[in-house]
Amino acid sequence: MISLSLALVVWAAGWALNARLANGPLSNTRLGRIAVPAIFGLTVLVMWELIVRGLNVPQVILPAPSAIGSAFGANLTVLWADFVQTILKGGLSGYVMGCGAALCIAVLVDRFDFLRRGLLPVGSFMAALPIVGTAPILVMWYGFGWQSKAAVVVLMVFFPMLVNTVAGLRDTSAMQRDLMRTYGAGYWQTLWKLRLPAALPFIFNGLKISTTLALIGAIVAEFFGSPTVGLGFRISTSVGQLALDVVWAAILVAALAGSAFYGVVTLAERGLTFWHPSQRAQ
Repeated sequence: MISLSLALVVWAAGWALNARLANGPLSNTRLGRIAVPAIFGLTVLVMWELIVRGLNVPQVILPAPSAIGSAFGANLTVLWADFVQTILKGGLSGYVMGCGAALCIAVLVDRFDFLRRGLLPVGSFMAALPIVGTAPILVMWYGFGWQSKAAVVVLMVFFPMLVNTVAGLRDTSAMQRDLMRTYGAGYWQTLWKLRLPAALPFIFNGLKISTTLALIGAIVAEFFGSPTVGLGFRISTSVGQLALDVVWAAILVAALAGSAFYGVVTLAERGLTFWHPSQRAQ
């Protein structure tokens, strides 16, 4: 009962502090933008800990954050090997190959109209295929190593990246393209100096969407066959052993990796699209 009362006090204190920061003079500063989500996340963790302990929730149902932290520290070497196998080998390699291929194909689709009319509808169909159906097939084709996980990631990120890039390449106005022709610029000069820079916000939108898809694809693919390492393998085997603290520790690794991956892409976007109104507003 005391723990539940403390949880309510923590929630009220966090709410009041965040309301003051969000509506006060620090609301538009860098400190305010960092402090508000940090306080909110810390409040949720403290409440989670107090509620789980106050209600005596079994660890096989929902472990406390302290138990998850202990499991994370105790299995740090194993989780690092899982991170390398799933994120760096399967996820990152598939992300680079899939997004790179989509960028190249998008230029061809933009150049040749018959490809746009023929390939994009097929892409919409392929993007709608469920991963639980395609992942086992690709695992059978490419084996249980990281290569099959990279193939799943390529399939998941290719078409969203393709659609966003094609939309970006077609975003320039007729007046801008006529001006480039007036200056004597050919197709490739117009592409490099006008259309690709104008398409960067769309391209980065596809890249940010693909960071999440790559992580999901690499982890889910490991449920259908993998060596004795990987985040997906760790989650599935730990669930069978009722080691829910290890499951949550693996989820924590995936969440941290996904957030860092997304943050790197966002920083690159701010550096390369500083001229765009959405970035100038920040």
